[in-house]
Amino acid sequence: MILAFDTYYYDGKAKTVCLEFTEWNQSENFKIHTEIIENIEEYIPGEFYKRELPCIISLLNKIDLNNIEAIVVDGFVYLDDEKKHGLGGRLYEKLDSKIPIIGIAKTNFAAIEKHKRALLRGDSKKPLYITAIGIELDDAFEKVASMAGEFRFPTLLKELDRLTKEL
Repeated sequence: MILAFDTYYYDGKAKTVCLEFTEWNQSENFKIHTEIIENIEEYIPGEFYKRELPCIISLLNKIDLNNIEAIVVDGFVYLDDEKKHGLGGRLYEKLDSKIPIIGIAKTNFAAIEKHKRALLRGDSKKPLYITAIGIELDDAFEKVASMAGEFRFPTLLKELDRLTKEL
């Protein structure tokens, strides 16, 4: 099983959605988990994980974590080439380093060069940035590259984004 998370912030609340699916190239027949949390942390530049990690953990606590192949997060696993943990790395630690985490970011983060891969999908000239922990980066890159959809964003991640913003 694969889990993909995204969180949308509004009116002092956070809506976290998780899509649960079984194949990387899947585009339908997925399960949706969702939760809204109030009183969330303010955004602090460079410390995004303090805001989003509690939302992901809260929803993860409602999901059976047996047989999880990987978890996909919107963001970076590492923040620099010394492997300073970002959201994905912190989630990996919280899960006792047992479940691989793949970070997919829409914008580049210049402080990291060695531990990320730029992925061009479809006809897009703007890449997605892939980082990973608990799984080889090249393997994570191939898994994301194989995801269904002919555009920059894989079909399931586009649906995840839509569901997250749906109030």
